[in-house]
Amino acid sequence: MENELVKYISKYMELPVELKLVVVESTVIRHHKKGEILLTADQVSKESFLVLKGCLRDYIMQDGEEKTIDFYTEEQPVTIINYGKNIPSGHYLECVEDTTVSVGTPEHEAEMLKKHPQFDSVCRIISEVMMSNLQTHFADYKMMSSEERYLDFIKNRPELVQKVPQYQIASYLGMTPESLSRLRKRLSKKTA
Repeated sequence: MENELVKYISKYMELPVELKLVVVESTVIRHHKKGEILLTADQVSKESFLVLKGCLRDYIMQDGEEKTIDFYTEEQPVTIINYGKNIPSGHYLECVEDTTVSVGTPEHEAEMLKKHPQFDSVCRIISEVMMSNLQTHFADYKMMSSEERYLDFIKNRPELVQKVPQYQIASYLGMTPESLSRLRKRLSKKTA
């Protein structure tokens, strides 16, 4: 799995052999079982992740209901709001399936950047990509109808349709499970 992290970083910068070794030797890899909670709303977020295999779900509790914020799959970085700050995250992070992650901490990141300043540019690039993706996702979400959000979801994240329970997909799309069911039924009649 360490090679997956090297492969991911190599998308953003060419890694000389010595830096590949640094990445492999300093990487913390953890395996988690389906249903395992990696973070609760009252915990301080002290770790960031890169999903190497599997799927994580970020959600909040609002009025006693789970509201899915996002799903993270292979090669997606996960940094929960308030990461590295000494305040509760307000979020839950759950394994939707057995998941393998690379784990980072603010201390480890600072040490790596101090020893290997070359990683500064890749961190900046990855942060910019993440921010751009978030802004695009937010704008799309605000502008699309529920049907358009669903069609976009099945087009751009088809792997999640089989991995994730329908009630979580509905929550992610901002609708009830019943509304999603009706929407799917209506769309299937259009294509029949």
